[in-house]
Amino acid sequence: MAGGKETARQKMIGIMYLVLLAMLALNVSDLVLKAFKNINDSLNTSKSNVETNINQLLKNYESTKAKESTDNQVKLDRAKKAQNIAGDLIKYIDKLQQEIAKDGVDENGELVQKNNLDIGQNIMGGDANPKKGKELQDKINKTGKDLAALLLSDEGKPTFVLEAKNPVKPKAGEPRTWTGAMFGEGVPLVAFQAILTMLQNDAKNMEADIINKILADKPIVTLDQFNAVAVAPSSYVIQGQPYKAEIYLTASDSKSSPDVTVNGNKIPTENGKGVYTGGTGSVGSFKWVGTIRVKERNGSIKEYKTPEMTYQVAAPSASVSSDKLNVIYAGIPNPFTISAPGFPDVNASISGGSLSGSGGKYMVNVPGSLIGKEVTINVSGKNGTTTLALGTSKFRVKGIPDPVASFAGKKGGIMSANKMASTDQVVGELENFEFDLPVRVTKFTVTVMRPRQDPMPFYCTGDNFNSAAKAAIASLPFGSKVFIENVMADVPGRGAVALNSMVFTIN
Repeated sequence: MAGGKETARQKMIGIMYLVLLAMLALNVSDLVLKAFKNINDSLNTSKSNVETNINQLLKNYESTKAKESTDNQVKLDRAKKAQNIAGDLIKYIDKLQQEIAKDGVDENGELVQKNNLDIGQNIMGGDANPKKGKELQDKINKTGKDLAALLLSDEGKPTFVLEAKNPVKPKAGEPRTWTGAMFGEGVPLVAFQAILTMLQNDAKNMEADIINKILADKPIVTLDQFNAVAVAPSSYVIQGQPYKAEIYLTASDSKSSPDVTVNGNKIPTENGKGVYTGGTGSVGSFKWVGTIRVKERNGSIKEYKTPEMTYQVAAPSASVSSDKLNVIYAGIPNPFTISAPGFPDVNASISGGSLSGSGGKYMVNVPGSLIGKEVTINVSGKNGTTTLALGTSKFRVKGIPDPVASFAGKKGGIMSANKMASTDQVVGELENFEFDLPVRVTKFTVTVMRPRQDPMPFYCTGDNFNSAAKAAIASLPFGSKVFIENVMADVPGRGAVALNSMVFTIN
């Protein structure tokens, strides 16, 4: 309501407004309180069902499995201990429920003081004075730890852990403790009842989880076949590299037929062992993982996986080389393939020039200053953390041979006038050379000499006749001579090189 002096009419309107709000709040509260009652009933039903299942499981185990062996009896004792630990907490919460419901319930089974905001907090407390709330928190945490401690290492970990934690970094105005968060101000009594039943339900669920894990059957495997096994990381060993192998005892069930797969594909079994035959149709490194699935007594499937295994497939090969023809040409990239069987990680270096590349494919470049000398290529391989020298090879460095000039496919001789007139390009090439290198003619001189006439020289740039030279050889008479001289060409790795001269006689 507004501050200041109010008239009687304004005061009356304000009072009516407050009454209206109170009536609306009462209507909402009835719906909320009814919802809490429904939640509490549902939690009680769930708790009762879990309790029935646990009792039936323990009864069946005690009358069957526990009589088969001492180990099974020990497991049953641990399961019953889990039931007692959780039962102590549930009984403690039952006393809190009775204290909260001290005013009784009505004919509908609802708390008489269901909407009371003080009774529950007076019992459980809040942030400032936690009372029995702190005691309950400690019992919950201890129960969760005690139940989890009953499991052995091979039985796994609890699926759900019972614990009561204080809020982490609460904001201003929010509860700072677990008690304050669960049983703080403004919580009606019926909500206290539902919260306590929820905590009992959590305890019962963890109890069931622990008992199921303790009494779970192990795989149906009878170890009746033993073998000594030696496993080496590799059967391919280089001189100077240590050979290591693990030797241990294995056991298997010769009468079983487990489901064995490799990379998801089922493989045949013999005497309880899977037999895997890896493909070798292509070269390379291949990885595989084996999986064995064993059916347990309760019908569930237990799965075991092998570590990732690797095997290498190499193509049949023989190394053949000529001691006299180990050469590297200066000035151009020389392609090399460098590999070492059994060593996927190979490194190579050269004593002169440069060597680049990876994955077995390399390029070697050496300068012209090394022509006539030898260079050495060193190869090493890495096996784990150890690097081993695998060998060296020597190569002689040679220069690129001189290219040869030709005209219309000939290097001189007799040529018809029509053939001479229809061709105007001088070509340079490296004959019988292993590398496909482009040779570009840069200039030459062509001299035309007709019978009984003075010679006519023409200086051409590039690899084609200029227009004047073309006109001069357009219609040469029989007996004329054409000289192509001073031919210069650009050769990769060598630069400008003088080529051979050519003389043609017109026929």
